[in-house]
Amino acid sequence: MSEYDYLIIGGGEAANAAARGIREQDQNGSIGIISADTDGPYDRTALTKALWTDPDSTEQSILAGTDADTGATLLLNTTVKVIHRGSHEVSTSGGETIGYKKLLLAMGSVPTAISGSSDERIIAMRSLSDYRKIRELIADDKTAIVVGGGFIGTEIAASLASNDVDVTLIYPERVLGERSYPKVITDEIHQAYVDHGVRLVAGHLVDHAVIGSDGRPGVVLDDGSTYSAAVVIAGMSAKPALGLASEAGLDVDKGVLVDEHLRTSDPDIWAAGDIIEYRDAILGRTRIEHVDHARHSGATAGHSMAGSDEVYDYTPFFWSDIFDNGYEAIGRLDATLTTEVVDVDDGHVVYYLDDQSRPVGVLAWNVWDTMDRARQVLADAPTDREALRARIS
Repeated sequence: MSEYDYLIIGGGEAANAAARGIREQDQNGSIGIISADTDGPYDRTALTKALWTDPDSTEQSILAGTDADTGATLLLNTTVKVIHRGSHEVSTSGGETIGYKKLLLAMGSVPTAISGSSDERIIAMRSLSDYRKIRELIADDKTAIVVGGGFIGTEIAASLASNDVDVTLIYPERVLGERSYPKVITDEIHQAYVDHGVRLVAGHLVDHAVIGSDGRPGVVLDDGSTYSAAVVIAGMSAKPALGLASEAGLDVDKGVLVDEHLRTSDPDIWAAGDIIEYRDAILGRTRIEHVDHARHSGATAGHSMAGSDEVYDYTPFFWSDIFDNGYEAIGRLDATLTTEVVDVDDGHVVYYLDDQSRPVGVLAWNVWDTMDRARQVLADAPTDREALRARIS
């Protein structure tokens, strides 16, 4: 049986940051990383953005080099089935038992698949291997269906359209982005997709996947209409991978519950990234899915596992790019809230206000390098509208 001083379950951004964090504190302890992925840790944001839009971005350039830089042992194509807390061991899908002294859970999220999507050309976008498959499928037939109007769906649809792919984007909202953004921004988003030739199918859910009479994959919508293309990409919601932690008897609510050091209810198990529910210094009790959070929480967990008393007091932000538009944001982006929109240069800063006129979210649309000021706005929570409008300009 192999055993590691530090064992990490999950092979994404949080795992990479944790391994580096461990090594900054402990130069000698052995590190094992168990990942269901076929590749070692890499920049996951590139899958829907840079690999399609930046000529200098390649599969090789986005690899994190975690094993080379930290000496960690990568156990790829491997899934942990059970955590044995009493004996400090895990059992894998291959029947192997691996011991640990300290364990980190960094399994991330599981993307929502389309019902009936067993065909390999119907892809729930998540991994580098998914990116490779999409590239392969559109090589000779440059058509794609993208399902979902969130981060993944809008980004991959925009990137494919920028590569001369005929894209159909299907989403449940009446207007793309209407759940998160005020009209001034949804108007710009809508026009950007129209200008790039994307076929927008609004206000519909996908009922199930099909294989058409032409042999191509497709989807049937809730109104019975059918669309087909060379590839169908599900870019819908994702759910945190909580099953392993829950089955191990750790405290779990909307995420794995952790303290300020990212330690779980088991003193020898930590958690980081998408799966954790924690108390943010500004946002309060929350769970966040984005790479900035994965990187910072992973680093803090690694430091803590290696003996540091560091606390996770960082408030992460998130971002997205859509054609020539992009944004950075912190907090709640809920269009049902009252919004205060300030024009800044060629962009907009949007403040989302609660029922007491306190800002609970900040969106900087085509406005950059404002997130430190946005954090301070949320921490101060000014209720005077004019004072608020002057905070980011």
